[in-house]
Amino acid sequence: MKFHFLLLGALLSSSALFAQKPKQPVHKDVPFVQDYSIKYYFKDATEPLKAYTDLNGAIKVSTKSGLYQLYAGQFLYPGTLEKDVSYRPIADKKIANLGLYQHQFVMIDDKAVLSNAWAGKLFAKHSLSDAYLLVGGKDFSFLISNGSQLEYLSKEGTSWKESISNGKVLDLKYDAGSDLFYALSENAVYSVSEKDKKLQKIYSANDLTCFELFSGKIVVGTKNGYLELDKTGKVVTPLQQKLPWTELTCITVIDNQLWFGSTMGAFMRKPDGKFNYYASERWIPSDKVVHIAKGDDNSVLILTDKGVGKIIFTKMTLQEKAEFYDKQVRTRHIRNGFNGTLARMKNGNLATGTLQDSDNDGLWTSMYLGGEIFRYAATKDPKALQHCRESLDAMERLYTINEVPGFPSRSFERTGYKYEDKPWRRTSDPEWDWKSTTSSDEVIGHIFAFGAMAELIEDKDLKSRSIALIDTLMSHIVKNDMYLVDWDGKPTLWGKWHPDYVNSFPINVGDRKLNSSNIVAMLQTAYHFTKKEKYKTKAFELMKKHGYYENLMRPMKTIGQAPGNASDWSKMLSGDWNHSDDEMYYMGYWGLYRYAFNDTLKANYKKAIVDHWQYERPEKDGLWNILTAITGIQDFDLEESVWFLQEYPLDMIDWTVKNSHRKDIEMLPPNFIEQLTKEVLPPDEVGMIRHNNSRFMLDRNGRGSTELSAGDTWLLPYWAGRYLGVISGPTTATKK
Repeated sequence: MKFHFLLLGALLSSSALFAQKPKQPVHKDVPFVQDYSIKYYFKDATEPLKAYTDLNGAIKVSTKSGLYQLYAGQFLYPGTLEKDVSYRPIADKKIANLGLYQHQFVMIDDKAVLSNAWAGKLFAKHSLSDAYLLVGGKDFSFLISNGSQLEYLSKEGTSWKESISNGKVLDLKYDAGSDLFYALSENAVYSVSEKDKKLQKIYSANDLTCFELFSGKIVVGTKNGYLELDKTGKVVTPLQQKLPWTELTCITVIDNQLWFGSTMGAFMRKPDGKFNYYASERWIPSDKVVHIAKGDDNSVLILTDKGVGKIIFTKMTLQEKAEFYDKQVRTRHIRNGFNGTLARMKNGNLATGTLQDSDNDGLWTSMYLGGEIFRYAATKDPKALQHCRESLDAMERLYTINEVPGFPSRSFERTGYKYEDKPWRRTSDPEWDWKSTTSSDEVIGHIFAFGAMAELIEDKDLKSRSIALIDTLMSHIVKNDMYLVDWDGKPTLWGKWHPDYVNSFPINVGDRKLNSSNIVAMLQTAYHFTKKEKYKTKAFELMKKHGYYENLMRPMKTIGQAPGNASDWSKMLSGDWNHSDDEMYYMGYWGLYRYAFNDTLKANYKKAIVDHWQYERPEKDGLWNILTAITGIQDFDLEESVWFLQEYPLDMIDWTVKNSHRKDIEMLPPNFIEQLTKEVLPPDEVGMIRHNNSRFMLDRNGRGSTELSAGDTWLLPYWAGRYLGVISGPTTATKK
């Protein structure tokens, strides 16, 4: 025991020098493909059939009540689908459906297959008055159907018919390589020879729904997956069910990639066999997909029963994405200098949203402020400095708007809006109220941002104000015996770092390790910038006398549920992995590592940080990975971090998102760290969350009611990566 104490003392006082850090990998910021959606909704209920784009870039949608066209619509501001009255002679016809031939629109009505292209010369009369399916063949020949009969129309005007007795005809295709038409019914696949005028059944099965010709094969969709046939009908790929959803409604080849529509969204098969999943109103008006087609300018049209989702694929760099998010924050998410949330929206309508206060205004603003500090440090952009100044004004006022010395308010708001909320207090200024009960996650966020500003911003005013705020807050905590004391003279529920509280938890309850790690980081930060011995003395007292060093160095593998004889409070806090704790750890790691009292401590803190990071790696969260890079390790999952940043959706509205039904994900047994699946899903396929939630959360009932700010969620990890030099500036500009 004596030896252990002496060794600990040596660790806490050593100033050993270490060799230069090995060079870390750097992501070169070249353009990548970013996708986003523009949505168009039907005003009234209708039954859509097809959506196509012609060679001119015009888009038309066929329904059982006629043709529609897209109106207005831009990203985040949906358009509508309006009746197509652009050409009266067509609008007055009973157009049953729409198709493409030689990239031109062709239509079918109760009399003929017709088009406005080719000077209107195409007018192939037919005898199926209720026909609604069509496909073009060689030299302006067409195969049409009314669901029970097929009719072949030739350029010369000759035709022939065949009846289908085995289920309703669902779709028609043409294979130019073999000069064969193909017809799909609910129970069979048929080939139709132009030359021999012969209908032949080549495959039979139940519950067929859709099909497509791809790479010399016939891809057949069913109500329970898809299979692949050769041109003779022989099965070459058995039924595939490892899909986002297996009840398929359509299959389309676009740019040599297979797209599938289903009753639960659309998905594109990637070269590695996995899928990009486009579901929820982030992407499409409804998850019930009817048809998918190639759009104009690198887009894909996904027709649903409620409207069209136009998925646009564009090239951009990470910096250009940062510029987009910067505009999102500055135009919609700044409230009195705070980085806020746009809430109370009606189904994603930004015009109906209102900026709201939050218990964590200080934390979300600290994280945004940290990102802007890193941005300025990396680029010297004067706009970033101005944003820092405005955010610091808001953060500083949290301390001055109440009358408790050194106590940071949770938030403040103009008076008269928060009387029903008990933590809100009146101020001496009749125009303003402030919110009490501030928690430890606020405090660690403040110290992170103030420390980064004091270190990285050369502006004398901002530097001195941030150091004064560090001193003000930490003086309050030290003076009040390691508690955050509210207006009523009592510690707040979460503002407790006293040993009686921290060490009351069993060693496997996360709060014991977390609070020890945070308070040491905070005291180190205060000493680093103020050089006041009281902070250093208190930190060593906590680490040596009260075991905080041992607490913070305890491996993450020990964290779990409290034992049966623990207090109810311990059991409540340790029911499962707490992702808010992860956020607090990482906000503290900046001060824990950067401002360590000596190099030996720094080396051991590095071990604790990397140990924690190993547990976070499956989430591929860019913030955890990039902040781990402060330790200098070479492998901090840079590739996964870039994946996180690139895959993050431009649409940050909290839509209702569901993934628990998916059959292409491998579920894991219930576990303490809440890793539900073997692999985490991309950020653009899951619900809109901050870093304090599990990225393995499969379902979220957002209802389109809020838009999160990119300030804390995306800009912080990106600009941290830029400052740390693990993400380069743009190496290639994209064309606007």
